[in-house]
Amino acid sequence: MKIAAIQMVSATSVPVNLAAARSLLEEAALQGAEIAVLPEYFCLLGRRDTDKLQVQESFGDGLIQAFLSRSARELGIWIAGGTLPLATGNRDRVRNSLLVFNPQGACAARYDKMHLFRFQQGQENYDESRVLEAGEAPVLLDVPDRSGLIWRVGLSVCYDLRFPELYRHYAAQGAHLLLVPSAFTYTTGQAHWDLLLRARAIENLAWVAASAQGGLHENGRRTWGHSLVVNPWGAVVAQRSEGAGVVVSDLDMAKLQEWRRQLPALEHRRPGAGPA
Repeated sequence: MKIAAIQMVSATSVPVNLAAARSLLEEAALQGAEIAVLPEYFCLLGRRDTDKLQVQESFGDGLIQAFLSRSARELGIWIAGGTLPLATGNRDRVRNSLLVFNPQGACAARYDKMHLFRFQQGQENYDESRVLEAGEAPVLLDVPDRSGLIWRVGLSVCYDLRFPELYRHYAAQGAHLLLVPSAFTYTTGQAHWDLLLRARAIENLAWVAASAQGGLHENGRRTWGHSLVVNPWGAVVAQRSEGAGVVVSDLDMAKLQEWRRQLPALEHRRPGAGPA
């Protein structure tokens, strides 16, 4: 399986961001990617938290979803559509949703971000719960590669990364690949990004692909970037530090199974040791 983690520096305009995303998706397809992962908030990093409320879509209908569907179909690849704001029925709250589209352009999975980021340090102050409603359930899907192998994929978003029980649940359900589209702040990313992603790969003996926002944005925010792919042994096999671009890597199922045979830690978990 060849995967592309797409890094963006999203602006405050949805059309501008969709045009940028399309260019990067085309680059990923040209490099042979079978699945491309866009970052969190790929479609909009607004000037205010409430800006996302103005572009919210009903699930199954809207400009952003049509873009993802059309791009997947025209490029013939799976697209994990970063996140976009989906309506909840309350105009003051949206879900921060990761939608996965298959090469036929159909939405194959929806995951709503379960853990909402809050951070305060000096002038930095974030609280996603001001406008976001938390998701309620993990989501797995099966993605076939060109050779016919089925990859079980666990979905997550950004701040979810700090909650290992979510990924342990995915591993217990047979996940081979964990996706983490993100928009980590520069401060928290510099401190924890690589460490957390490598830990999730190691403890679950799974591939991890994390696409990120990476750079100085039009709204003045700076994100950490460093989109990467980590193998099940915890090694970073591909990474981009800052700026828009595509990180492409081959995922090896045989090597994953070999590591799991060599170190069968997933089989050694004891009853009562924690959530499955």
